[in-house]
Amino acid sequence: MNTQPISDDIALRIALAARQLPNTDTADLLRLLDKMVGLPPWPERLSRLTVKDLKSAAGEKYDDAGAQALQSALACLRGEYDLEDKPPPETEPFEEGDMPGSIRVACASNQGEILDGHFGSCRRFLVYQVSQFANRLVGVRVVDHEPAQGGKTQDDKIARRIALIADCRILFVASIGGPATARVVRAGIHPVKKTQIASAREEIRVLQNVMGENAPPWIKKAMSRSLDPEASKNTT
Repeated sequence: MNTQPISDDIALRIALAARQLPNTDTADLLRLLDKMVGLPPWPERLSRLTVKDLKSAAGEKYDDAGAQALQSALACLRGEYDLEDKPPPETEPFEEGDMPGSIRVACASNQGEILDGHFGSCRRFLVYQVSQFANRLVGVRVVDHEPAQGGKTQDDKIARRIALIADCRILFVASIGGPATARVVRAGIHPVKKTQIASAREEIRVLQNVMGENAPPWIKKAMSRSLDPEASKNTT
């Protein structure tokens, strides 16, 4: 067995790549890399990996993952990703009643104001107050990535993430698994997959374009749901 340590550079690449993949932590990705290239994963071996290799090693795990997410993960493994963490933008002032007819929308994000996060592994949720004519970033809700312990389960992880966005009625996300989707829907939140990495603010503007009297049924339903007055005060 090869006991050579993994370099700091490769460890960082693996950690960043894991964030691009649904329901994947660093340990999960290390197991996949062991199957594909062996450990430690040398840079030249990582540079030859393909989407087909990744999907083959993972079985059905990434069947619902978009091609963009898989390509982004491979780019991280090759060291082609921007390794500097881009902080989210500053939140904008908002008081209840400022935007009549608006709803609250969450976007799963890992970098800046980018919609690139998977529900089960994103760093944060960007929360916007959105009406047909205006939008404001009212919250940046950071996910606690404390390792599971003391009998905590995947259900606990899903529940904690839902609690962070309980006052939202729409969730934009790069990917979300079946069980999590069911739980999110039961919480009164409509999940929308966006498999192409994009600006979160731009996706919000696209949403605004279809709000109003001729909005599709799912948006009308989301807007008709009454918000929990206490939950709607959570803009942190």
